Amino acid sequence: MSKAGRLVVLVSGSGTNLQALLDASADPAYGASVVAVGADRDGIEGLSRASRADVPTFVEKLGDYESRSQWDVAIAERIAAYEPDLVVSAGFMKILGAPTLKNFPVVNTHPALLPSFPGAHGVRDALTHGVKVTGCTVMLADAGVDTGPIIAQEAVAVLPDDDEHTLHERIKTVERRLLVEIVGRMVREGWTVSGRTVRIGN
Repeated sequence: MSKAGRLVVLVSGSGTNLQALLDASADPAYGASVVAVGADRDGIEGLSRASRADVPTFVEKLGDYESRSQWDVAIAERIAAYEPDLVVSAGFMKILGAPTLKNFPVVNTHPALLPSFPGAHGVRDALTHGVKVTGCTVMLADAGVDTGPIIAQEAVAVLPDDDEHTLHERIKTVERRLLVEIVGRMVREGWTVSGRTVRIGN
């Protein structure tokens, strides 16, 4: 069997997407292994999940640096130390800078069907707009906010009595499954990017 792909997962909160990746990688057939978990803050459940799984962790707080560019370099160096094949931004609430994006492919998720409703309030914005269908997007991160090439999307119906919480919970269930599926396929099958089109496999 070929060597498992190395994943560095970045988190800012509870780490439910991280947990889904940890659970999936417990099966050798998945083809990927979480080799480190990074965060931008201490004391979060995502770091605790990593510790319980005996996965190394690191924390780089933006406030510890005089400038954003210094933090960009520091977190890129911490990521690089684990020689990842893929970086997964799993609820990581910071935009990664050029030192990371130029050196590693970064997979990110968003709780809407991009390019509609980018930004921090995708679920709320979709509800406010009155859409009947929203969903989640898995993309390759770039320097913008939710502007990278789209890898996969899945629709989620908006129910008449949905509020932001109930809709977001249903989207997150789909998002976890889709993220695990796409990361596994990328590591096992490879991928290519042509313009804005991402293709997995040959």
